[in-house]
Amino acid sequence: MSVTSRRAPARPGTRTGGAALAPPGPPITATPRLFLQLVRDRIGMLTSATKAYGDAVRLTIGPKSIYLFNHPDHAKHVLADNSAAYHKGIGLAEAKRVIGDGLLTSEGEVWRAQRRTVQPMFQNKRIAHQDTVIAGEAARLVERLRARAGGPPVDLAVEMTRLALGVLGRTLLDTDLDRFHSIGHAFEDMQDQAMFEMVTLSMVPLWLPLPGHLRFRRARRDLYQVADRLVASHRDGGDDVVTRLLAAPPGADRRSRRQRMREDLVTLLLAGHETTASTLSWAFHLLDRHPEVRERLRAEAVEVLGDRQPVYDDLHRLRYTAMVIEEVMRLYPPVWALTRVAQRDDEVGGYHVPAGADVMISPYTLHRHPAYWTDPERFDPERFDPDRAHGRPRYAYIPFGAGPRFCVGNHLGMMEATFVLAMVCRELRLAHVPGRPVEPEAMLSLRVRGGLPMTVHRV
Repeated sequence: MSVTSRRAPARPGTRTGGAALAPPGPPITATPRLFLQLVRDRIGMLTSATKAYGDAVRLTIGPKSIYLFNHPDHAKHVLADNSAAYHKGIGLAEAKRVIGDGLLTSEGEVWRAQRRTVQPMFQNKRIAHQDTVIAGEAARLVERLRARAGGPPVDLAVEMTRLALGVLGRTLLDTDLDRFHSIGHAFEDMQDQAMFEMVTLSMVPLWLPLPGHLRFRRARRDLYQVADRLVASHRDGGDDVVTRLLAAPPGADRRSRRQRMREDLVTLLLAGHETTASTLSWAFHLLDRHPEVRERLRAEAVEVLGDRQPVYDDLHRLRYTAMVIEEVMRLYPPVWALTRVAQRDDEVGGYHVPAGADVMISPYTLHRHPAYWTDPERFDPERFDPDRAHGRPRYAYIPFGAGPRFCVGNHLGMMEATFVLAMVCRELRLAHVPGRPVEPEAMLSLRVRGGLPMTVHRV
């Protein structure tokens, strides 16, 4: 299906004076509706826009015009081929006021230095040696859930956050993050503030004593204290992130080393746990809705693992489990939008993008593109069988982003998710609470709105 065939004929692009066109989109009178969607239903806004206008849409919301591109070639151009012409954009740019200048929000040489510092922590060889640590955290999760079997519902979103923070603490920080009891709630308050910054374009002063601002300031203080305690308890000679951050050159931005450490650690903790926790929550939701998939996954776990814990070499044998995770991330990609700001005039798919424009590539809508995914709303792990995936454009599926800012923790996240699904499903069945809706909430990650209560049953 071509891009042109999907574009609504009533809203053609407009000439900008050259050969390139400005993308079509809703009229300026739609601004109030779009703003309400930006606040309440960001996923709905993107989905309806691509259905109405095709693979290139200009969404004008007050002083902002968001250029939404929804084609694999567009994603390749913006995120990889011409990535030097784009910096981080709406959402993350505003989030810098919240989480500082960490790896998620920094640019240029600051980002490159941060990437060089943490990259070795995520190399395949090192992650492979963390298999027993990750399996151990998964086993602790199974024990907690098993103790709740037959009892009242468990909030899986909370449990997945606890698990992901446990893995992060053990593998990257050589510590037990369970001792910091408020860390999960603090990150929720940070995310709420980041989204508030996005929809208000960072125009509301942080010093105003609004309830959200007060919660944010308290959360930031708590997380900085956690970072300070992690540095204070650091042991010389370790192979952990704190060791590498302390050994890194101080940089030329003149910020205090203490503040740089705080921002780097808070960003790593936030980005490192949130996406995996989100993916696992959606995985258990979908497995309950599709018992035939759950049973096949369980059968694979029993066949491959028996009653032992998984090790790194099991990953290639837990192939169906990996296919399930890939399909979960297709339908509910942990990072639902990749935003950029054009640093100079550009042309994307024949459309003009002016310097300073906000550009968005949405994995959520791209992963549902009917030209590349048959029956795209259906949960079907078989899509990722190598024989069926042959010929699919590389950039039709980008759950970890693409280009230079490809997620550094993708291997760790995949190992963690594979081990957890195999170990939990081997022993337990998780079921929805009847009447409780399960809806996506587009924050910094695509999480389940209001948590995910589920009952636990032995198999």
